[in-house]
This record gives sequence, structure tokens and C-alpha cells, in this order.
Amino acid sequence: MSIQEYLQSLFGLDGQVAVVVGGAGALGKALGTGIGKAGARIVVADPVEEQCKLACQSFQEQGIDASYVVTDVTNRDSLVHLRTEALKFTGKVDMLVNCAGINVGTPFLEVDASQWDKIFAVNLKGTMLACQVFIESMLETGGGSILNIGSVNSDKPLSRVFAYAASKAGVVNLTQNIAQEFATRNIRVNAICPGFFPAEQNRKLLDAERVDSIMRGTPMARYGSPDELVGAALLLLSQKAGSYMTGSVVYVDGGFTCSWF
Repeated sequence: MSIQEYLQSLFGLDGQVAVVVGGAGALGKALGTGIGKAGARIVVADPVEEQCKLACQSFQEQGIDASYVVTDVTNRDSLVHLRTEALKFTGKVDMLVNCAGINVGTPFLEVDASQWDKIFAVNLKGTMLACQVFIESMLETGGGSILNIGSVNSDKPLSRVFAYAASKAGVVNLTQNIAQEFATRNIRVNAICPGFFPAEQNRKLLDAERVDSIMRGTPMARYGSPDELVGAALLLLSQKAGSYMTGSVVYVDGGFTCSWF
């Protein structure tokens, strides 16, 4: 067996179907690209059709089989429709990646209850609903793998992102709780906690003072690039390489969570 064949046997995803919720965002597109290049078919789920089309076009230009379904992650009926469309590929969904997330930065006494509810609805409720909907089909088809997206904020609070940090702490707890419930039923549930990967949703929070604080607290002294999440994702999603991993929380953060700062 060649090195290439060996690595393919560990991490290859040929013939599998991956639903990427939030797949039109920066992290979702990077993860979808990596999963697709490993052989999987990609179903992009996002609330804005034009963004879905652009993401699919990007995947297809790279030789990845991709489609999209406009989806409201906070609505269970919308997620059931997504599942129905995804199952048309091969009759099963092997992988679910929950990337949908929003953020608003405010001082604590200015936190707005409606903003809090909206962030929790997308980040935590959306993750819970998507896991419910797709675990139902995974149980019928013999199993699967779920990857949720937490954050370094899941256990290391940062200022001005109270709802986001609390919701991401909930995502990690939810991930581990679901993992233990379905561990004997061939459904693995893991999480990646990214460090600082600037995207449109968080770039406006990065004023000079905050950037300085982030860089001083990150031993590698730089931001992450979305494609730097792909290796960890392939490990956790692969039924071969990650076969004994469930309830795992992998930090991809340039050392932020181990920093003394």
C-alpha cells in the first residue's frame, strides 16, 4: 500500500454525503472545500440563496459535487426539508457540520435581550435542532459523524461577547452530552473550538486594542486561516481515523487556550 493509499484509507470520504450548515460562511466554505476534496458530496445549508449559490459555484469549480438548500437553522421544519433534499444524493447523510453562528459585541450592561435570544437561537438552538433532525436519519442508515463548532470563548471568556461566549459554551456541553447518549449507536459527535479567524461577522469587533490583546494572548502571534481547520475536521469526521473519538473538543487556536496571558 502506498502512502497515498494509506492516507486515503484513513481520511478519505469517497461516496459520503456531508451537510454543512452555515456552509456559505468563511469557515463553512473552508470546511466544505476540505471535506469535498477528500471525496464527499457537499450540501450547503444557509439562509441567503445568493450566498449559497456562490459557495456551490466555488465548490463545483474545484471539482466537488455540491448542491444547496436555503435553510433557517432555527426552524425545525426547515431543517427537515434540508434533510429530505440531502437524502436524495445517496439515501443517507454520513456527516453533519454545524457552522452557523452569529455574534454581537457590547458591554455587559448594554446587552440587549432580543440580541441575546437571536444569538442563542442560531448558535445553540440551531445546533441542537440540526443534531436532532440528522441523528434521526443516521440511526436509520447505520450511523454517522457530527462536527459542531465551539470557540475558544467556550471556556475562556472574552469581553463584550457575552451571548456568543455563553452560547458556544453551551455548544461544547451539548456536543459532549449528545456524544455520550449515542456512543454505542455508531454516531460520533465532536467539536472544534477555533481561535481567532477573522470573518465578516467578527471583523468589526477587532479594534486596535482588541487586536493587541489577541496577539499578546496567542503564542503563535497571528490569526488563523480557515483552511487550518480542515485537518482537525477530517480527523474528527473520518469513521476510520477518528473511529475512537466522540465527545472530543479540539482547540485550533494558535495556543490561545494554553497562554498564561
